[in-house]
Amino acid sequence: MFLLLALLIGVISGLRTMTAPAAVAWGAALGWFDVSQTPLAFMGYRWTPWIFTILAVTELVADQLPSTPSRKVPMQFGARIVSGALSGAAIGAASSLLFGGLIAGVIGAVIGTYGGAAIRGRLAASFGRDLPAALIEDAVAVIGAVLIVGAVS
Repeated sequence: MFLLLALLIGVISGLRTMTAPAAVAWGAALGWFDVSQTPLAFMGYRWTPWIFTILAVTELVADQLPSTPSRKVPMQFGARIVSGALSGAAIGAASSLLFGGLIAGVIGAVIGTYGGAAIRGRLAASFGRDLPAALIEDAVAVIGAVLIVGAVS
């Protein structure tokens, strides 16, 4: 179950890079799952969720700008993979599956990056503009992250 949740949080990273680690950090900091005895203990520190939340909100705003590059360019894609790896590893670490969670998170990030781009493109075409599709993707990412992290506990 933890590996499936790690894969799913990776998908969220593919949709919105910082939403997944923000949700995972909040879950760890609130004690929903324990990473304190793992290399990812910092995810449960008091300040970590706040930092990731600021980054996530900034990303949600920046994503609406027309100058924001595609999620599939190397820098953006790499950041999503790292985010998926971190978030998946933290979920995996909660059940002593750190490396398995890391791999599942990376796979999920690749799925979320390409799948999210395809679905958003189709939604934007059906709406005739990108903003409604972007807002739907934002909502899916945030709600999905909360549900996934809640399921870890």
